[in-house]
Amino acid sequence: MKKKILVTGGAGFIGSHLCERLLNEGHEVYALDNFFTGSKENVLHLIKNPYFELIRHDVTMPFFIETDEIYNLACPASPVHYQHNAIKTIKTSVMGAINMLGLAKRKNARILQASTSEVYGDPKIHPQPEEYWGHVNPIGIRSCYDEGKRVAETLFMDYHRQNKVRIKIVRIFNTYGPRMHPNDGRVVSNFIVQALQNKDITIYGDGTQTRSFQYVDDLVEGMIRMMQNTPENYVGPVNIGNPGEFTMLELAEKVIQLTGSKSKLTFLPLPSDDPLQRKPDISEAKKMLDWEPKIHLEEGLIKTINYFKTVV
Repeated sequence: MKKKILVTGGAGFIGSHLCERLLNEGHEVYALDNFFTGSKENVLHLIKNPYFELIRHDVTMPFFIETDEIYNLACPASPVHYQHNAIKTIKTSVMGAINMLGLAKRKNARILQASTSEVYGDPKIHPQPEEYWGHVNPIGIRSCYDEGKRVAETLFMDYHRQNKVRIKIVRIFNTYGPRMHPNDGRVVSNFIVQALQNKDITIYGDGTQTRSFQYVDDLVEGMIRMMQNTPENYVGPVNIGNPGEFTMLELAEKVIQLTGSKSKLTFLPLPSDDPLQRKPDISEAKKMLDWEPKIHLEEGLIKTINYFKTVV
């Protein structure tokens, strides 16, 4: 059945991949973006599709459209961008959630919130299950993003309990792939760009801190399964991430190897509130979505490196 689907942040890294997949499945897709971190280049190849519409709009302002489903992805997600204008970031998470939940309520649309592993902060439990409440600094330089996303989850749950809005919440762990912003300061794009230019690869701290990386196609699959294949009364939150854990040193060495780069490693101090460990417990996603990541780090990195060769 062809649905009308609204994707906020639709011209962003993840949003553009989601729009592409939804169009391939035969839906009508409206991508909403203010182009702060998203870009038209990410969706240029979709513009000719008669069932795709790109709309410049900021989710902090109300928006009205006929829609069956809403994927709420709008929010800068890398520290460089979300700290650039911290007030705008938290407004995007909070006002954006209120505006989109209001739309979902009026249209009786199902709505999915793209939350984040950052709601766990610098976790005291490893790996992180959905029941863990997190360890977040409410007054730190990352809290505009971390707390903004936590408030968005609160709003989703309250609209669901009070107004019976049909919600789904996924918590996204580190994701990489083509169309990442080359200057977004995130570790995969940083390492690849530095390696392709044979510049020193910057490692913060001693490089023993870990992250788990999922390829963007795996994430999109998980989000669609959450939206379409779960019972109406199942709202989440569900972790969507890759439980394969790598140190920053391992990732840097893998990127150097795959790019054939002459880059050396340099070490800088760890930024404030930077989590030392991050790894999802995905048993809930396996059980409820029959989902787990399929694309291995090396395969995903090769695709991402090939993309960055065209933009760097």
